[in-house]
Amino acid sequence: QVQLVESGGGLVQPGGSLRLSCKPSTNLFGFSSLGWFRQAPGDQRELVATITIGGMTDYADSVKGRFTISKNSADNTMYLQMNSLKPEDTAVYYCKGTIRVFTSTLPEGDYWGQGTQVTVSS
Repeated sequence: QVQLVESGGGLVQPGGSLRLSCKPSTNLFGFSSLGWFRQAPGDQRELVATITIGGMTDYADSVKGRFTISKNSADNTMYLQMNSLKPEDTAVYYCKGTIRVFTSTLPEGDYWGQGTQVTVSS
């Protein structure tokens, strides 16, 4: 019932910028929280950034000051603006939305996108 589609990944040079988009098939306001996670080969999936239904944000220490998570109700899309990219940012980035009973009539739980590859390299 819930699909999240990421886009915007690609190859970028160190120091460059990239903006990822996550567009759910349902309304953004149905999610108590939304977030971006990433997973590099051989590593565990890690939190990058989250944003709550009220707009509160949290970031991994490794991306603070460089990444910005946001959402836009007009186009029903969540974004991750990534600046000053480093090779260690290379990973598959996943969009996640969490549904809770107070936000939606849809089943509670975590919903994941398919992932989009971000490669930071010269």
